[in-house]
Amino acid sequence: MIKSIATYDLIVIGGGASGFFCAIITAETNSQLKILILEKTSKLLSKVKISGGGRCNVTHNCFEPTTLSKHYPRGQKELKNIFRQFQAYDMVKWFAAKGVTLKTEVDGRMFPITDNSQTIIDCFLTEANRHKIEIEINEGVQSISKEADFFLLKCDSGKTIKSKKVLVAIGGHPQIRAYEFISSIGHTILPLIPTLFTFNDSQKDFKELMGVSVPNAFVKIASTKFTEQGPLLITHWGLSGPAVIKLSAWAAEYLHQLNYNFTVLVSWIGDMKEEVVRAELLKYKSAHPKQKISSNPLYNLPQRLWLRLCELAEIEEAKIWTELPQKNLNRLVEYLIRCPFHIKGKTTFKEEFVTCGGVDLKEVNTETMESKITSNLFFAGEVLNLDGETGGFNFQASWSTAYVAAQEIAKS
Repeated sequence: MIKSIATYDLIVIGGGASGFFCAIITAETNSQLKILILEKTSKLLSKVKISGGGRCNVTHNCFEPTTLSKHYPRGQKELKNIFRQFQAYDMVKWFAAKGVTLKTEVDGRMFPITDNSQTIIDCFLTEANRHKIEIEINEGVQSISKEADFFLLKCDSGKTIKSKKVLVAIGGHPQIRAYEFISSIGHTILPLIPTLFTFNDSQKDFKELMGVSVPNAFVKIASTKFTEQGPLLITHWGLSGPAVIKLSAWAAEYLHQLNYNFTVLVSWIGDMKEEVVRAELLKYKSAHPKQKISSNPLYNLPQRLWLRLCELAEIEEAKIWTELPQKNLNRLVEYLIRCPFHIKGKTTFKEEFVTCGGVDLKEVNTETMESKITSNLFFAGEVLNLDGETGGFNFQASWSTAYVAAQEIAKS
């Protein structure tokens, strides 16, 4: 147990990805420092554990800082400079040096070759132990104050701990009260808004098609410029898949303003022009006049999805191409490239939630991750107002901000 008068060189608030990585890099850089990690819950590295379905999507195979930064709806400008100090390739090398080999999947996501998040957790715990980093679980922080050259941290248990430097790495939270100890020392907490979520279809017209997916849908929020292209999955509650989840990240603030009541238009066949699709259907009609329409899907669409689109276009099941009126062909074109879904609500995965909002980046020196308001106070990871698309980008932002903070902290 920690004595109430214990004094440290660095206290890390938060036993997650960015907290552990900063503590370890600080210790690697300056072995003389006494470091403590405080975790409010009973679980260390909980998001690492569940990420990627338990495989841990460590980072993304994007090794150019400017290109990498473009995957972040918020914090893009700041992260471009941060990634010049430490980026995805550096993280891959760091893990390799610890005996953890990563692999790249076809979509660019990177996982340990074991396909087991415990590999990453064991790596961090081993390194923390090797560097004699102290860890306390079930110990939250109620308040931070500064007295001369030290921070005084009052903990949930009632004890007070002193530290020369503090890193706040509590991650993202849906409730503002989790940030109260930060705002009490002068920092602005921007509104906490969910990102990376799926869309709930209010009409459930496609519910029977749950499990059906297409590899290259083009998804657009009606009357906006928000679009995304990629795999799409029909679920029992609505729409999911990378295209939808990425779209939710870029449109997070806008959709929050709408209270998640909006229309999304889906092109099941990618970003194709209406006149091109119509011409292709007319050409197919001419070449296959006697073919039954509903039984022969085009554009490699799943049979069940094609049949539903034909139903929406009011094409009878027995109809052949030569019998298809122009108005029904036009309706088929419409549902192929602008299939409307009236969305009311979202579904987030509670344990894997990501938020935009948090500590305002304007109040942090992103060259060092040190507070501009209080010296020797640092921030890393999702507690900041930065967030990325799905695919390992949020972890990479955590690793990179933690690394930059550690370099400055270790100088003492």
